[in-house]
Amino acid sequence: MSASALPEVIQGGMGAGVSAWQLARAVSQTGQLGVVSGTALDLILARRLQDGDVDGDARRALAEFPDQDMAQRVLDRFFLEGGRADGRPYRPVDKMTLRQTARSQELTVVANFAEVWLAKEGHDGVVGINLLEKIQLATPAAVLGAMLADVDAVLMGAGVPRDIPKLLTDLAEGRVGGIAIDVHGAEQPYRIEIDPAEVLSIPVPTLKRPDFLAIVSAAVLASYLARDESTRPDGFVIEGPPAGGHNAPPRGQMVLDESNEPVYGPRDEVSLSQIAALGLPFWLAGAYGTPERLTEARKQGAAGVQVGTLFALCEESGLTPQLRHQIVAQLSDHTLRVRTDPLASPTGFPFKVVQLEDSLSDGEVYEERTRLCDLSYLRTPYVSESGDIGYRCPSEPIAIFERKGGSVEDTVGRACLCNALTANIGLAQTRKTGYTEPALVTLGSDLDSAQAMWLRFGDTWNASDVVDWLIAG
Repeated sequence: MSASALPEVIQGGMGAGVSAWQLARAVSQTGQLGVVSGTALDLILARRLQDGDVDGDARRALAEFPDQDMAQRVLDRFFLEGGRADGRPYRPVDKMTLRQTARSQELTVVANFAEVWLAKEGHDGVVGINLLEKIQLATPAAVLGAMLADVDAVLMGAGVPRDIPKLLTDLAEGRVGGIAIDVHGAEQPYRIEIDPAEVLSIPVPTLKRPDFLAIVSAAVLASYLARDESTRPDGFVIEGPPAGGHNAPPRGQMVLDESNEPVYGPRDEVSLSQIAALGLPFWLAGAYGTPERLTEARKQGAAGVQVGTLFALCEESGLTPQLRHQIVAQLSDHTLRVRTDPLASPTGFPFKVVQLEDSLSDGEVYEERTRLCDLSYLRTPYVSESGDIGYRCPSEPIAIFERKGGSVEDTVGRACLCNALTANIGLAQTRKTGYTEPALVTLGSDLDSAQAMWLRFGDTWNASDVVDWLIAG
């Protein structure tokens, strides 16, 4: 993205598959930055293929993957002509570990390529991919896959993404790329690396280096990243507490209000003058989804805004039609509530949760679910008492988490986001018992912009409606 063509609107890279290729493509075609979510794309591709790839989109993308032998191995393993039989569980995918198998890396590379390729198909707009620092183990393979599809930007938040600029540079220059991995209790450094020449059975194509936008919630973190060339991003998304998904915890000691939600105060406000002084473009996120707030952001020196909720509720969103209609119905009668839950996410970060019946936000549904961790994207590596590397998640069965050295207190209120987020997009796992994993939806807590869209467009709107309204008012 050149300085003269910076987007005014960045579409948020939401959930697992909420910001799917259809949404990113629609936004990109308006001239703004469409963003696919890079979370669990290996799982999403595998399940789309097992459901028969009805429209043929996944297979069309895989037919364009540079290494056709690799693409064929993925198809042979997961594609089911006509889709799964009713009630049949999805076949699992390999879990990412510090010692990665070629099979797990291949699926991640191919899946990220496919999602970006489909988002870029048939137009010359810009497309980004959003990754989470908290899901480190998949990052090098995911980035390689996205770069093979000529992704224009990589966005990352939920942590300190210090290694991403160098990772992008190394892969673009044909070198091995890697990142440091946080291992609890480790006295030595750990890394995950990927070598394109080893992964691909063909000569490595020339790769374009995408821009990197760091998603941060504090000026001090932005300053830290910007001070050194190896960690300096190409821009920032400054995300405030009202934003959906994961939020940075309040600075200082956590204080909860009468609804058991974190209290944010003056210390959590970002000094935009300090951000502007860094000399890099930035966008504002978290309750900036109105024409007035876009104008305000520009006056404060921002290139524009990042918007999530309005796009999550539009027709091209990956949310199931049932969930989208349920949410819009509550929006229309002013009963929709979004809660900042300090416990739900196994990452320990506060997480925005839409209060919906029959979802994990419902206490009865939460209690009914048997705890298990079979997808494991948010589990963290640790050094066991024997010195071996283990993996644990506060949302897994409590006895297992304790046996791995975890604290019972850390398991209280934790939800299985991995299974819930795939349920949000119609890819819920069905257990052999017949139990189907419930959803857990996240949106931003400021619903005024969504109310304004509903008053203007009624129960349904599309991505171009959002962009037109934001920019033209």
